[in-house]
Amino acid sequence: MANLYVRALHVHPVKSVAGTAPDEVAVEPWGLSGDRRWALVDAGGAVITQRQQPRLALAAARPAGDGGIAVSAPGMAGLVVEVPGPGPLEPVLLFGKKIETVAAASAAADWFSDYLGVPARLVHLDDPAVRRPVDPAYALPGETVSLADGYPLLLTTLASLDALNSLIAQGDHPEEGPLPMNRFRPNVVVSGAEAWAEDGWGRLAIGDAVFRGARECSRCIVTTTDQSTAQRGREPLATLARHRRIGKSLAFGRQLVPVRLGTVRVGDEVRVLG
Repeated sequence: MANLYVRALHVHPVKSVAGTAPDEVAVEPWGLSGDRRWALVDAGGAVITQRQQPRLALAAARPAGDGGIAVSAPGMAGLVVEVPGPGPLEPVLLFGKKIETVAAASAAADWFSDYLGVPARLVHLDDPAVRRPVDPAYALPGETVSLADGYPLLLTTLASLDALNSLIAQGDHPEEGPLPMNRFRPNVVVSGAEAWAEDGWGRLAIGDAVFRGARECSRCIVTTTDQSTAQRGREPLATLARHRRIGKSLAFGRQLVPVRLGTVRVGDEVRVLG
């Protein structure tokens, strides 16, 4: 096997909002430190993502000390949001399941509501260790996750993106390609692998950390959203539907669960253990 390396790391503090690309980041049991600990919810308490609001792609969030975040968006003055103090737990719905969170300050609700043009409140996942288990169909006892869709980390490879873009170029919507990696909102991007090799990675080490490859990542309509314009197309789902069906999934990337914590860095070697 060729040498594999971490090409990029991505942390998304607010679910479905653009994030940051640090050179190194600590791995926690529920994902990369600071990743998807915040989310927006609608008036009924359901989590809002780019599925419902593509313009979230144009907003951005970065760490702002002690777990807080600084948010920005076109036409909006920036806002710093502090981690909410102890308060009543607020149940929110993500894929129909309740997760207990804590509401952020009302200024954050006003800011996102003004930006999106619909009521939206910002909530914080105060304690992932007890709030949300990994999908029980693929989890081991005690595994938990942040406000990510289902698993602590998502890994993608540059070779698989190149292969997918080649397929798009030969398909019905070649004008939509080539797609950048940010369509897939990964946490770890790996270079040096063969296309689709990650499908078979059951256990791997990166830096000080070790991960279990839980399953393929099933892709949704968010991947059709241009992250720089918020406009939607047909790709990559049209091509994944033809070439990358795994069970019921239109697959791109590998879902990871930490089994040994540590720090991962851009440039780290990725060692496939099984």
